[in-house]
Amino acid sequence: MPSTLNYPGVYIEEIPSGVRTITGVATSVTAFVGRALRGPSEDDPESPVTISSFGEFERTFGGLWLDSNLGYAVRDFFLNGGSKAIIARIHKGATPAQVSLPTGAAPPNDFLKLVAASVGAWGNRLNVTVDHQTKDATSVAPAPDPKLFNLAVIEADPVTKLVLIAERFLNVSTDPASPRFVARILEDSSDLVRVAKPGGVWTVPLTRPSAVTTPATVGSGGDGAVLDKNSFTGPGKDTTTKKGLYTLAKADIFNLLCLPPYLAAGDVDKALWDDAAKYCADRRAMLLIDPPSTWTTKAKAVTGVASDIGSTSKNAAVFFPRLRSPNPLRENQLEDYVPCGAVAGIMARTDAARGIWKAPAGLEATLFGVSELSVPLNDSENGDLNPLGVNCLRNMPGAGRVIWGARTREGNDLLASEWKYIPVRRLALYLEESLYRGTQWVVFEPNDEPLWAQIRLNIGAFMHGLFRQGAFQGKTPNEAYFVKCDKETTTQDDINRGIVNIVVGFAPLKPAEFVVIKLQQMAGQIQT
Repeated sequence: MPSTLNYPGVYIEEIPSGVRTITGVATSVTAFVGRALRGPSEDDPESPVTISSFGEFERTFGGLWLDSNLGYAVRDFFLNGGSKAIIARIHKGATPAQVSLPTGAAPPNDFLKLVAASVGAWGNRLNVTVDHQTKDATSVAPAPDPKLFNLAVIEADPVTKLVLIAERFLNVSTDPASPRFVARILEDSSDLVRVAKPGGVWTVPLTRPSAVTTPATVGSGGDGAVLDKNSFTGPGKDTTTKKGLYTLAKADIFNLLCLPPYLAAGDVDKALWDDAAKYCADRRAMLLIDPPSTWTTKAKAVTGVASDIGSTSKNAAVFFPRLRSPNPLRENQLEDYVPCGAVAGIMARTDAARGIWKAPAGLEATLFGVSELSVPLNDSENGDLNPLGVNCLRNMPGAGRVIWGARTREGNDLLASEWKYIPVRRLALYLEESLYRGTQWVVFEPNDEPLWAQIRLNIGAFMHGLFRQGAFQGKTPNEAYFVKCDKETTTQDDINRGIVNIVVGFAPLKPAEFVVIKLQQMAGQIQT
């Protein structure tokens, strides 16, 4: 009611409708964790980095690299329809290249020390040039500022001497009070270098550097050693420190997780799959497991499925065999690659075209950029692997290479799990995350029937929208889903403890995994 009614007439008042639209979350944001040539790493506040194309990956992380499978998986992701990826770069002992610019002054002001913007041997290609042709270089009165200088930074190919990236910063200063303070300018604007910050404090001499060209200190930048399990989930790697695999704790959301092989043999530690599956369950995401390099035949996959890829998880799925495609870094020779990136791309493509409730498999699930499969499979071999929860990649006449399975790691027939199928599990995760984010407004509201009615209205509208898109079984909403929030779900004891209980049920669509066609001869025109 209006606060004051003091004259005869008509008063207008706007009344809240109670409608709070629930927006569905993204369904195919894919996280990749591993080594890269360059770019923000787990130690940097900018990590992880969200990218939307492989070109962006090349600019930020250096592109394909023979020492890491990460770039190839990201390439396959975007090639097969992926639209958004999160890159968490981790390393084991990588160091940044260093450049020391002499000043001609006595210690400790003898050098302005710069470091590469990110760790890695790429920084050894840097050259820094200083000149003193600043804006006041020809001034007579007042005298030129002795702290101003110009800085040029280039990254050049060590063989061809071709300049890859060039940056120039004019009229920077060694004076911390200056708006052109060199440390701040490089921090904000340079993709190549930073002022050294030992102990978290910039070290800048009082004297400007001499006019000189200085290359990076030979060998000061290194890529570090090959990763191991501890690089992902070892000591000091958890959701508190946000390092290793848990660098992804800085990301708002991801739906799929890929861990490209990092061991010298081309595999992932078996124990890491368990840790990653648990983390995916905590983040309401799916883990895409790659087949071990030892699975070179169907028989080895059958015997190894129970021992080579960790425990079963409803938030994980395994795909077999590996893909075979050209490697541009080795004159386009055919090599084997893990399928996780391509599979994630197909999931993204299917989500956009058909919805998350459609199985990312079938004749539409074509693998692009794949010349052949490392292990050809026929129907009977597929029939041995499918009941074990192994999703096969097949070469189908007329369609090419396709995904021909849609089961989670709980898809083994012996487990009889309700989360047997990937689309059912992913739809449930989508509903959980969307409702979790879309009902935050409920917290601290008065816990009684008016609130419950609002909850039923808003969640019901969200579920009905999905029903109209064909996400659930059933011809009517009553057959497809229900939303309960009333005095039956929330008792007086719950109210006294500040709890409101919401029960949401849905009838999932199961993929038509087995199609049975029955033929019968008609008896003809025999009179009976």
